Amino acid sequence: MEGPPLTRRIVTAVDEAGLSYIAEDGSSPSLVTIEARPGFRNNNIWRTLGADARVDAPDTILDQQGACPPAGGTVIRVVDVPPESSDMAEVTKVYDSLIKSVYPDIDHRPDNRHPGMHVTNTIDYAIVLSGELVAILDKEETVMKAGDILIQRGTNHAWANRSGKMVRIAFILTDSSPA
Repeated sequence: MEGPPLTRRIVTAVDEAGLSYIAEDGSSPSLVTIEARPGFRNNNIWRTLGADARVDAPDTILDQQGACPPAGGTVIRVVDVPPESSDMAEVTKVYDSLIKSVYPDIDHRPDNRHPGMHVTNTIDYAIVLSGELVAILDKEETVMKAGDILIQRGTNHAWANRSGKMVRIAFILTDSSPA
């Protein structure tokens, strides 16, 4: 039985010059199938070592401030992204406001690639749920579509919705040590 295409996994990295780039773009090498269940696929996308959360911990989501998770913790969020203006002055104004009011804890690094460029000391799993979004890095960019997953490893990056339609993306951020 043929299933849907394998999940696209995009992994970011930082080169010797300190510039972010796409280190991998394709399916994960970790795929398990079983003969007894035709069509079954278990596709592990990425893993980290650590994370000592208790399964019986209370819900603390109302304590979440900014983009980054608490020290040693994680946060998952779903973000709806409207189409971006073609006027870069307007885009800059929007990102300045967004970062000041919603994500003041990120290291904002606006540049000529995009006014939303930023870094966090996190490993992020970015999963496009619907629509199309551009992941922008220092050296390159890639269009992500529904089902694509980007593993963002503390790299300088930004997001741009150039599709003309709303996009929904889920982010799981894991507190991490800088490289």
